[in-house]
Amino acid sequence: MRHPSIVRSAALACAAVTLALPATARAQARTQAPAAPRQALESITADGLLSRIRVLSSDAFEGRGPGTRGEDSTVAYLTREFQRLGLAPGNPDGTYVQDVTLVGYTGRGTASFTAGGRTIALEPLKDIVAVARHAAPENVVRGSDVVFVGYGVVAPEYGWNDYAGVDVKGKTVVILVNDPPVRRTGAAANDTSERALDPAMFRGRAMTYYGRWTYKYEEATRQGAAAAIIVHETGPAGYPWEVVSGSWGQENFDIRSPTGEPARVTVEAWMTNEKARELLSAAGQSFDALKVAARTKGFRAVPLANTTADLSVRNTVREVRSRNVVARLEGSDPQLKAQHVVYTAHWDHFGRDTTRQGDQIFNGALDNASGTAALVQMAEAFTKLPQRPRRSLLFLAVTGEERGLLGAKFYAENPLWPLATTLADINMDGVNQWGRTRDLTVIGLGNSTLDDALTAVLRPANRVVRPDPQPEKGFFYRSDHFEFAKKGVPALYVESGVDFIGRAPDYGMKKREQYEAEDYHKPSDEIKPDWDLSGAIEDLRALFQVGYGVANGGTWPTWKPGTEFRAAREAMLKQSPSGAPRVTKDPR
Repeated sequence: MRHPSIVRSAALACAAVTLALPATARAQARTQAPAAPRQALESITADGLLSRIRVLSSDAFEGRGPGTRGEDSTVAYLTREFQRLGLAPGNPDGTYVQDVTLVGYTGRGTASFTAGGRTIALEPLKDIVAVARHAAPENVVRGSDVVFVGYGVVAPEYGWNDYAGVDVKGKTVVILVNDPPVRRTGAAANDTSERALDPAMFRGRAMTYYGRWTYKYEEATRQGAAAAIIVHETGPAGYPWEVVSGSWGQENFDIRSPTGEPARVTVEAWMTNEKARELLSAAGQSFDALKVAARTKGFRAVPLANTTADLSVRNTVREVRSRNVVARLEGSDPQLKAQHVVYTAHWDHFGRDTTRQGDQIFNGALDNASGTAALVQMAEAFTKLPQRPRRSLLFLAVTGEERGLLGAKFYAENPLWPLATTLADINMDGVNQWGRTRDLTVIGLGNSTLDDALTAVLRPANRVVRPDPQPEKGFFYRSDHFEFAKKGVPALYVESGVDFIGRAPDYGMKKREQYEAEDYHKPSDEIKPDWDLSGAIEDLRALFQVGYGVANGGTWPTWKPGTEFRAAREAMLKQSPSGAPRVTKDPR
């Protein structure tokens, strides 16, 4: 469904991208980008989007698992589509792929604790999921002392160190999920609402990177632990136990380390809340009391007396040649075509689990056949322009997102085009399948001026941007744009709005919760009869206009003051090689 008012708003987007102008681009800053031509926007259609989702999520693609026949089918399909659209190969070597070498680990684990004179056995997948990202066929932690380390966070800027005063070298650490929910001074003891949280500590309700499971294993590794076990809780984690067991219980992947063995604890694991309570009770501790203590500044880790852990993961290891798929539309300006705006989406999902009864294929229709289909739709729209944008566009479908953002991480560490001349990453991970909304959710709203550009695009259509309604789930750290952000590239990541036209006020949140409970990372993530992609089309047209504005605009997007990624961007541009743009004084 098209709205002519949206078509006229791209020029506003360009004006909204109001940040430091690189010196080499200063001469081109005098003109404003024209509005996006109607024919380009109208080429983004519900029928075109649905037809591509249908292909990518079909059983023939076997769930698009990296290193499987499903990957071969996916890469071949995307390559054909990009070629059909007349896009150039995105790899300077003349191909449409970037090889990403992954290491796949299929583990069989056993786990038990000895506490209070008795043995607590843990059933794999039901009670614990353990992974060893090491090439050794047997990865063993025997008789390891156990230490409860609260949230496992070392954050000097908050004056927080859960490892202070304790030596965990060679030990097993038990860690709570998410950030410490630090309460503000004066909050009532029975107040469990968002207002009870201190916004100056770990951003209040919103998750920081310290709350992500990836960080917790990284910090445990830095502290010298032998094993790290995160206690799962559905609310703070943002997903049920079945998501953990369904994903971690299969083959797991990592990027091949150029230096050999990766620096990681021997065993990384998740444990159910019920088993954690049983363990701590047997060790003479109260889970609830420790959890309360762990959310206060000054908490000190608690060694569990007379408690040891025995963990073993037998690995089958294989090297997997996976691929990012990348196409390029060269810019029309001879001086600016070396600069890029990147659109990203991850093509992978969880493949096929032959050990399951019933449906074995994780089709991943929403996550992320829909985003990948949207990427192709976006690329097609740019080919419909009567004149190419001044800067180049890169359309990057990455592998391994479901395994830890691995394809995006590999690209960010091995960019095909310099990140110093990459203006922005616009990421698509799932589209709105439930109809039109008055709003559009920006994950990490307020981080960069790309948010302002999107706001300007939406305004003529009487739509608004909205912050993440579930910031405690840390979605900003859970999709591919994060790997670009860590390197300093301004990133925009949106999700469906929640204010649905013609629906009850709580309709949007109920649909989100239903999807997370019933379909997220499950074989049931398939195209549904009630899908309505009219809202997705409006969202994608808005994202087209943002990218079009940046590709034609006179100023560069940047991170806003106080954002943790701003320093990385400034350092990158200052150190950029000769010929790359450099940051000048911020005009604000």
